[in-house]
Parts: sequence; C-alpha cells; structure tokens
Amino acid sequence: MNRRNKMRLRHQIRAMRRMVAGKDPAAAAALLPKTFSIIDRSAKIGIIKKNTAARYKSKLHLKLKALQGSAQ
Repeated sequence: MNRRNKMRLRHQIRAMRRMVAGKDPAAAAALLPKTFSIIDRSAKIGIIKKNTAARYKSKLHLKLKALQGSAQ
C-alpha cells in the first residue's frame, strides 16, 4: 500500500516537472491541482512529512509561475 502511494506521488511529481520542462504552461496549470492533492494526501497518510510536502508544492508552484510569466 505504501509503495503504491509513494510511486503515485513520484510519478505525479515527475509528470508535473516534465510539463514545466516542456514549456507547456496550460498543461502544467491543469495538472497542478491533482498534483497538490496527491502531495497533500501523501503527507496526511505519512508517506512524506508535512514540510517536505510544503517544499514540493512551493517549488512546483514557483516553477509554474515563472513559466507563465515567461510565456506572456
């Protein structure tokens, strides 16, 4: 169970990072709520710690905002 949840988290973060690296702000913005939800759930059930979840969310959000700013 924990392995499945951890892999789901890793795959989702990896997918989000690929969208940002691929310079696709619309797709990355669409993926952001699902990614944040999985990160929050993982922190809630103890897969990752609360501060780690906050760090992941912060870094992803900053990268997305930078991408959206450069796309305009």
